[in-house]
Amino acid sequence: MSVLLQLQDATKSYGSQTLLDHASVALKSGDKVGFIGRNGAGKSTLCRILLGQEELDRGEVIRHPNLRVGYLQQHDPFEPGESALDFLMRDSGEPDWKCGEVAAEFEIKGDYLEGPVKELSGGWQTRVKLASLLLHDPNLLVLDEPTNFLDLRTQILLEHFLRHFKAGCLIVSHDRGFLKATCTHTLELSRGELTMYTGNVEKFLEAKAVQREHDERVNAATQAKMKQLERFIDKNRARASTAAQARNKAKQLDRLELIDIEEDETRVRIRVPQVTARKGPALRCEGISIGYPDHVVANDVSFEIDHGSRTAVVGDNGQGKTTLLRTIVGSLSAIDGEPRWGHNCDIGVYAQHVYTSLPQDWTVQQYLESESAVEVTTQQVLDVAGSFLFRGPLIQKPIRVLSGGERARLCLAGLLLSKCNVLILDEPGNHLDVETLEALADALLTYEGTIIFTSHDRHFVRRIASQVIEVKDGHVADYPGDYETYLYRVEKEIDDHEAERTGVPASSGGPAPKAGKPKRKKGSKDPRKQLNKIEKKIATLDEQRQDLQKTFVTLTDAKKAQEVHEQMEALKDEIATLEEEWFELNQELEEDWA
Repeated sequence: MSVLLQLQDATKSYGSQTLLDHASVALKSGDKVGFIGRNGAGKSTLCRILLGQEELDRGEVIRHPNLRVGYLQQHDPFEPGESALDFLMRDSGEPDWKCGEVAAEFEIKGDYLEGPVKELSGGWQTRVKLASLLLHDPNLLVLDEPTNFLDLRTQILLEHFLRHFKAGCLIVSHDRGFLKATCTHTLELSRGELTMYTGNVEKFLEAKAVQREHDERVNAATQAKMKQLERFIDKNRARASTAAQARNKAKQLDRLELIDIEEDETRVRIRVPQVTARKGPALRCEGISIGYPDHVVANDVSFEIDHGSRTAVVGDNGQGKTTLLRTIVGSLSAIDGEPRWGHNCDIGVYAQHVYTSLPQDWTVQQYLESESAVEVTTQQVLDVAGSFLFRGPLIQKPIRVLSGGERARLCLAGLLLSKCNVLILDEPGNHLDVETLEALADALLTYEGTIIFTSHDRHFVRRIASQVIEVKDGHVADYPGDYETYLYRVEKEIDDHEAERTGVPASSGGPAPKAGKPKRKKGSKDPRKQLNKIEKKIATLDEQRQDLQKTFVTLTDAKKAQEVHEQMEALKDEIATLEEEWFELNQELEEDWA
């Protein structure tokens, strides 16, 4: 496997901040590399360096003579009035039949292919850009945050494209679920150093945690040994009869070294407002219509949300998710009917673009104090600001100099200081790095109030959603299943479309049944009994895994720790296989009942 692009002994700084510190990495043909790191670590800078758009301070970029880089453009490359087909032909130089053939891989056809491309949503424009990349036949794709603002269906199409793409990829993303589904390798940029790992992002982070635990145990044992030797030396160095032994122990002490363990980077620790748990309906919609004076988005909108639920509003871009949220919070009047909130519901709203309308001349502290509930003290404001990484002099930072991620964190901090018992969150993950989004999910799981939210981050929705409401084709209603069921259905629709287009059954990355799998015949094993059997097996294997975990944390021998870790990994894989089988059987039962 040839090296397409190589970085050697690279150094890059901006002022006092060092982004690359004698860093090296090699990108090989066929490798799909997920590129991770904290906001501001320098990921986008490194991409620009590899693309030749920016220079290193020191070091070298070596490019293979046959390197053909495809870069997903974030800016608008379209000309006024041109269609997607016109753009693809102009950009690639390929004939219309070839452009149409490639566009069909991303479901771009009809008016989407032949109508004005500038009138398409951001997600559809991204599909057009991806089609243009494929037409250039690159052997290395560089994608910088490709899932930003993409709806679920477009994300899944992109995953399918990348899984079947035969050449190399470097994908910068905060979406770990997306990286896990598409990448075979993981590259981390942290404190100026690049670390390449063979395996997906989840396995990399797990291996990193395992290594850290091992190093901490070894250091603890080493420190205990050091103290023992120091006590012996102090006690015996003055005695003539034991002075030689003390000198020998001193030599042993000099040879002992602690493993250098990097301190954790500062993390967000989000505290949600303490509210009183309540029961009964928080929101009820019965037969209302939503939309605008000249356009009805959905009719007969009917659903109910209970106090304490965490409700995910799902659907493709343009279907009306934001319209629904605006209607239920009252910023947009319903065309017919009216949403009814329960008694004493205090609503706090985080809108997609709220951070763009912040008062530019205010400081962080001034904004948080203006958003706080009456009983919140200055110290509480400072504590919450600190939990969102606004500490020390940063609390007096003017809003106009904050980055997009900092503004998003500021808006969330202000919302949580308001002590609302209902939170409406429209894409809260946009502009948040993965650590902040994980911290937000952790906090929301402890929240006693009601949450209604939209998000394109599947991992985030999986973690917190307890109810799903779907907006689709002019209808809004409770989805008859959980979020995993919704994901499965979307995956299946895309697979069915691919099979229809190509004539070849396409397998998705989700837990869908295998193509061509025959339906259960009469007289075959009762799936209910099989479900019970699988559930018992999963419980047994999980107990074994937990026992190994307890053993693992006590080990000091690195080789033995690695063996136990491999055993845990094998059990996890077996459990995952059984869970997939359980899902298929459960789906089969649901179809039988339907």
